[in-house]
Amino acid sequence: MAWSQVGVCGARAVGSSDPHLAAEDIALGYKQLLEVERGWRDMKQIIDLRPVYHRLEERIRAHVILCWLALLLIRITETTTGATWTTVRRELDRLHPGTFTGPTGLFRQVTTLTKPQTDLLAKLNIPAPKQIIALEPTPPLTSSNTSA
Repeated sequence: MAWSQVGVCGARAVGSSDPHLAAEDIALGYKQLLEVERGWRDMKQIIDLRPVYHRLEERIRAHVILCWLALLLIRITETTTGATWTTVRRELDRLHPGTFTGPTGLFRQVTTLTKPQTDLLAKLNIPAPKQIIALEPTPPLTSSNTSA
């Protein structure tokens, strides 16, 4: 069991009840604990997590697992890209689909990727989205679909 105590002048003393752990391992474990706690705080703010009151055990378990998976996804993204989740999310939130209609039909496309977005997707090994999502031409007028 690791513990921490703030001492004189803001210095932090970190210790453990396990005598076999090296000082570096104790410090690393404590640092990872701080990262996990920061991740939970960030995740609650990012997904606007509010108190949820489940009554059934299976729903409580499912909720915890989903939160854990979301945190895992955030941490993997941060460690893979070297950027904070806030930065990654801000960049990728700028991708938007657009729907355009005209006399010749309808098409949907995604905004053009910026250099930071391209770099993030490459680091995460995610293929870039197609520029054109859908094309729906207006059917040509024929004598069978016109009314006289």
